[in-house]
Amino acid sequence: MNKISVFVGIAFLCLMCSCDYFQKSSKEVVVAECYGKYLYESDLKGIVPEGASIMDSIQRVSTFIDSWVKRQVLIHQAEKNLDKEELDLKKQMEEYRNSLVIYAYESQLINQKLDTVVSEDEITAYYEQNKEEFQLRNTMVRVAYVVVNENLDNKQKDLFKKLLSDRDTLLLQNIDIQANYYAVKSHLDIDNWMRLDELTNIIPIEIFNAESFLKKNKFVCFDMNDYTYMVRFVEYLLEESTSPLEMVRNNIRSVILAHRKQAMINKMQEAVYEKAKKEHAFEVYVGSPTLYNADN
Repeated sequence: MNKISVFVGIAFLCLMCSCDYFQKSSKEVVVAECYGKYLYESDLKGIVPEGASIMDSIQRVSTFIDSWVKRQVLIHQAEKNLDKEELDLKKQMEEYRNSLVIYAYESQLINQKLDTVVSEDEITAYYEQNKEEFQLRNTMVRVAYVVVNENLDNKQKDLFKKLLSDRDTLLLQNIDIQANYYAVKSHLDIDNWMRLDELTNIIPIEIFNAESFLKKNKFVCFDMNDYTYMVRFVEYLLEESTSPLEMVRNNIRSVILAHRKQAMINKMQEAVYEKAKKEHAFEVYVGSPTLYNADN
């Protein structure tokens, strides 16, 4: 802590105990002044926690006062350099407040009345009607892979190869048991899709033409950098083909709920407007000559 900060803090603590400390028009004790703005003792309430040491109290108070002064200096400089229109924030604040009030009301309405249950039939119907929205941007694959040390016993390697390469013996439970003991890394979740480039970041396969490679290779096994890599390609979808429903189900559910929310908000807004109209709660003075004056 520098000497100035200590001095300011000690002076403040002393002044807090003095009944003769300088006061403004109110009876509040003034702690700092900057360009006609005042920081009062009451503004410091809660800055110093109960039980804090003298030195910690001084540090906290000094830091707060210094921060307040710097902020006032910055505000003063900004006010000097902004024109009158830019400084008139009243309209902006009113618009901001109005937006917050409307948002809070709409959120309350949605929380109370929105039906969040989306049936499988609704999801399927939306998918079938909007397939063009679900074009893939990347080639996707469903795979199982195992990475083992290159010097692993050949018998064990052959077992992994057999379990992974034969479609009829892709017994994930058996592979999983073996992988827990012998694999450095494995992925056996063939129900979920992953991007092909995500796979090649893990398994260093060089693929120059995804379509050609995936058509020709259902099982790949190779040694590199002291490891043996074994990959079983279960299914693939090329870039720009249509995403399968299971891949986009959650997204569709979110879209359906978003549409419901907007429909509910639109209905509420229309109902409120019609009610106000029936009650003659507003009047539009379209005949005002200044309303259509091109010079205004």
